[in-house]
Amino acid sequence: NKPDGDEGMPDSIKETKQELRRKYRRAVKAMGEEARREASLEIAERIALLPEYKKALTVMVYSALPDEVDLKPLIGHPSSAGKRFVYPLCLNETDMAVMLPGKWNEGMYGIKEPDRESSEEAAPDTIDLVICPGVAFDDEKTRMGKGRGYYDRYLPRCVNAKVIMAAFELQHAPILPREETDIPMDQVVTERAVY
Repeated sequence: NKPDGDEGMPDSIKETKQELRRKYRRAVKAMGEEARREASLEIAERIALLPEYKKALTVMVYSALPDEVDLKPLIGHPSSAGKRFVYPLCLNETDMAVMLPGKWNEGMYGIKEPDRESSEEAAPDTIDLVICPGVAFDDEKTRMGKGRGYYDRYLPRCVNAKVIMAAFELQHAPILPREETDIPMDQVVTERAVY
């Protein structure tokens, strides 16, 4: 079984990652709710224009926490008509499934998740595009998540998908520590640029 996110890595790297997570989360919080809302709208517009988005039929998105890019404006965008949006569901401490939601529940980390009984599981190979949240990214498109490793374990199964991180520009780090298990993004989209 693969290590659980940051578990199993040297303490010095783990501490560096934890300090970086604190730094970037503070920066996002300091943006304020209105600035995050406006940036999320701009990011949604940029993603909607991407050829990868226009072509995608099944798009894996997420229910945003307050410190993450809100994808609701993208889901409601005119270019999203006819797309199938699927969402992660944490099954346990290490694994997630991806579901076409029926009803919704509050999940294990306070995240709104599809209800397992009323939702339909999406096969990973049917997903055309994955849009990930994250805490920070760098010039190599390394994504730093929250440290639990859910996406890094799930993404290799999405063999037909392009993978994008939706991030605020101030989450752009010069360089982040990268582990072998970290999956680099194909693109990172912020309110200012597409990397």
